[in-house]
Order: sequence, then C-alpha cells, then structure tokens
Amino acid sequence: MSNVPPSAGWRPHPRYPDPAVRILDERFRSYVIFNAAVERLYTGCRWSEGPVWFGDGRYLLWSDIPNNRILRWEEETSAVSTYRKPSNFANGNTRDRQGRLITCEHGGRRVTRTEYDGRLTVVLDAWEGKPLNSPNDVVVATDGAIWFTDPPFGISGRYEGHRAESEVGQNVYRVDPDGRATIVANDLNGPNGLAFSPDERTLYVVESRGEPSRKILAFDVAPDTCSLSGKRTIIDAGEEGSPDGFRVDTDGNLWCGWGMGSDALDGVRVFGPDGVPLGHIALPERCANVCFGGLERNRLFMAASQSLYALYVNIQGVAGG
Repeated sequence: MSNVPPSAGWRPHPRYPDPAVRILDERFRSYVIFNAAVERLYTGCRWSEGPVWFGDGRYLLWSDIPNNRILRWEEETSAVSTYRKPSNFANGNTRDRQGRLITCEHGGRRVTRTEYDGRLTVVLDAWEGKPLNSPNDVVVATDGAIWFTDPPFGISGRYEGHRAESEVGQNVYRVDPDGRATIVANDLNGPNGLAFSPDERTLYVVESRGEPSRKILAFDVAPDTCSLSGKRTIIDAGEEGSPDGFRVDTDGNLWCGWGMGSDALDGVRVFGPDGVPLGHIALPERCANVCFGGLERNRLFMAASQSLYALYVNIQGVAGG
C-alpha cells in the first residue's frame, strides 16, 4: 500500500464553488455541482494514463507508463496499491462487456485481456505477420468488438517502452469477438484517444500529430460497424492545447485530457458534440486521460502527469466507457 497521503499536500481546503471549474459556455453550467471540488487522490507517478473504473469492486485502475505498472485506488479507503508490475508498459485500459480488463501494452506491442483468473489473453499483437507499433487507447462497443489506436509513441524511445522500428502503419483497428481483426482507419498521423458517441453512430479519434495542429476527428460508423466514413474535424486544438484521451457523457459531450504545459491550458477541456468548448477543469498538471466512475457514474477521474484527480459532476458517463 502507498504511504502517500491522498491529498498529497495540494489544496487541502478548496473554496466552493471551485474556481478550477471554469464555465466557457452556458450549457456547461448545468453540469457543475457548486460544492464539489477537484480532489487529488494520489501523486507519485511519472506519467499517468488509462484510468478505468471497476464498479463491482469499487476501485479504479490506471497506468503509470514509465514506472511499468498499473496502480489501484480503493474508493472506500483511498488506499493505493500496485495492481500489476511489470505491466509491459501498459497505457490505455477499458473493460469489455463481460467486465474483463482490456489493456494496451507498449512493451508487448499488443492488446491483452485479463481473464477472471488473472491469465492474460492476447487480443491482437500483429497485422499481416508484422508486430503492431504500440497500442495506445482502447474502447469496447456494445457488440463486444474492441477498437484501438496504434501510434508509434511507445517504440520511439526507451522511457515508455522498448525502442524499435515501426513495421506497420499508424492504424485504428477493430477486433471482433471472434478474433477477426480489421483496419478501420489508416490515414491518421498519431492516432491517440478514441471514444464512441452514446448511440455509437460516431467514432471520435484524436489525431495527436495532425498538421498544422492537433485535432479530434469524427467518423460515421457503418451499420455493420466494420467500416468508417465521413472523416471530418470537429475540434481543432490550434495553439489552445493538446487533446489526448477522452470519454463521452450521456449528453454526447467530450471530456478531454488537455494541456500544453501552461496553467491556462492544463487539465480537462469539455466540448459539446458540435465541437464548441463548454468548460475547463484546471489542474496543476497536464491531463492525459479520463474516465467516469463512482456509484452513480458521475465522478470524473483524471489521470494527469504525476497524479490522479477526481471531480463529481452533474452528468453521467456513457456506460462501458
């Protein structure tokens, strides 16, 4: 168990309403709880990523990529422990429709499923006989298909994986429950975070190496779910930050890890489904990824650089997100 105090010395007595929660559009006001403040739950990581909520156990898992571990935070006690080490430089995590952990691994250059008995099953580690790059983020659709992005970030150095040459494109993959894999997008530069709209008719993908700026793209999902069309930019970050991982609420809003190393931009930026910025949750660190959890699925967990944060909001995350 960790001996680091849950508050870790940051804002032990925040004011209400919390000035860190900024309203940029009046639509965001209804999502703000006036006496809920941003809380730091843990600090001591090197690069936090991939938070995923386990409601049946009332705990959260998240990745600390450079430290090659997955950590576990307990809701009832605030205790933090190591869930898996080494984690094969795990990055993004989610759960499948049977409640099993699905993990993107930089070190293994693969996506794995943790079975109920703890064994790891490889979901996909190669395309046409060549190893994947370094799977980054992952979501599971209601039909059980696993969708994930595969940029080369984890093989570009020796800090978040093992240095290697890329042998396949920077693709977005879909893996059917029967194991059949398909490339659904192959023309993105640095595909990163991804999420579905509540009705799963739209897939959003971060293009984190987009030129001249980083973007969040939207695709129409075909009724057979095996193909994408209608690629378009709904959010152009410009000079206003760097989108990373994100999740969607039941109103279709995008809650995006955000930051560019400045106090004005670091945190979580919230966008409407029309791409209009609605609000910003300021953090003292750049945020890489988020998820919704808690008993009512109304607690936003934020994996940010060296720490894990949380904020209660007046909206629920999409189930399974």
